[in-house]
Amino acid sequence: MIIQSLPQSHILTYCQYIYISWPVDLRLYIVFQLFTSPVAMEGAEQPLLFPRLDGEEEQLLSRPSNITFTPGTDDIPPINSVRDFFREYLIESKKLWFLAGPAIFTSVCQYSLGAITQVFSGQVGTLALAAVSVENSVIAGFCFGVMLGMGSALETLCGQAYGAGQLDMLGVYMQRSWVILTATALMLSLLYIFAGQLLRVIGQTESIAEAAGIFAIWMIPQLFAYAFNFPMAKFLQAQSKMMAMAVISGVAFVLHCLFSWLLMLKLGWGLVGAAIVLNASWIAIDVGQFLYIISGTCGQAWTGFSWKAFQHLWGFVRLSFASAIMLW
Repeated sequence: MIIQSLPQSHILTYCQYIYISWPVDLRLYIVFQLFTSPVAMEGAEQPLLFPRLDGEEEQLLSRPSNITFTPGTDDIPPINSVRDFFREYLIESKKLWFLAGPAIFTSVCQYSLGAITQVFSGQVGTLALAAVSVENSVIAGFCFGVMLGMGSALETLCGQAYGAGQLDMLGVYMQRSWVILTATALMLSLLYIFAGQLLRVIGQTESIAEAAGIFAIWMIPQLFAYAFNFPMAKFLQAQSKMMAMAVISGVAFVLHCLFSWLLMLKLGWGLVGAAIVLNASWIAIDVGQFLYIISGTCGQAWTGFSWKAFQHLWGFVRLSFASAIMLW
């Protein structure tokens, strides 16, 4: 009431004083969010994800769900004793691990693909081990961080769309992210093509730089597999479909170990076999996730390919770029 009674100029001065007193990183974050918010991205006068409660979406949202918060039912009851505390702790831990467990397993399996390739490369030879290690840590590691960061923009957009009931927008956002990440992969592929020269510039020995440069060129398909994998992963995570991702990644990991041994050691294909298996494993994960999405298990979240994926690309690029900077 006191602030409302002040003149407008005094209120503006007061707000400016508060804003200036905030830390610089907080002010930058606020400005970042204003320019990269979904509302600004779409250029809409109304909120981008205003709930639509008609037809099938209204029926879908009216169904009881185990993962939605309903006051009085999902709320934690009063804890009056140590026994009550441990009982509620076990209940909440079970809910948490139901989602976090498959997510952790998925991340471990996908991260281990490169590690397993590196282990088998060590049995091929010292030069092969050095080449794979340098390519994984320098070239692929940098591109992995950029692609994952840009794909993480879907965590915000898909979460908002799912919560607002605009399930059809999940598929549109995923396809839009495919377009942007594929374009990003095209630009990052230059790092793979000129990896040998880059490694020489930063002081790597001639033999390792040459071997790692050749291996990096063979690994270009993996970069484009990232462009499709990360958006699909965020798309499925927004719907809490973590178990499907875990099963697909687990199967890919087992097959990766088997074929790495077969091609790299048994058949003696060396680095060529390593590149073939590692590329094939990531592509297999993409194919498995895509088949799961189009199989009908995602309902209205996937309604097929849409030309909307090519709309508002610049706003989506800004949001993806901001996400990449914050994560990377």
